[in-house]
Amino acid sequence: MDHKNNCQDALVLKAGRGRRYDFGTMTAIFKADEQETAEKYSISEWWLEPDEKGVGAHQHEANDEIFYVLEGTVSILVEDRWIDAEKGTFVRIPAKTTHDFSNRTRSKAGVLNFFIPGGFERNMPSIVKWFESTM
Repeated sequence: MDHKNNCQDALVLKAGRGRRYDFGTMTAIFKADEQETAEKYSISEWWLEPDEKGVGAHQHEANDEIFYVLEGTVSILVEDRWIDAEKGTFVRIPAKTTHDFSNRTRSKAGVLNFFIPGGFERNMPSIVKWFESTM
């Protein structure tokens, strides 16, 4: 089964499936977003190659974010403190909190990201274009 547009239907995606956005050495794969969740949340995987700097420090005015490390060690900035989060680590970042993430290791790393409420995925095409212009 693949994506369904009705938030009442079950959603099952095999590994690697979803809406993919490539940023060179970083890849985002959106598993479920506002279409499937009635705008309640979005869930995406973010995969970072070794020594990937991430997206840059930022904050969201009205959205909480949750990161769960799937593989490797991801460095996560929360306000002014970097946390080296190993596989299995859970980090909740409240709205209006400066944050970032990066891979400072020599191995691929990945996080599962929950964005609450949903809607972040609307920005992905413009974010990809911005990254391309900075490469």
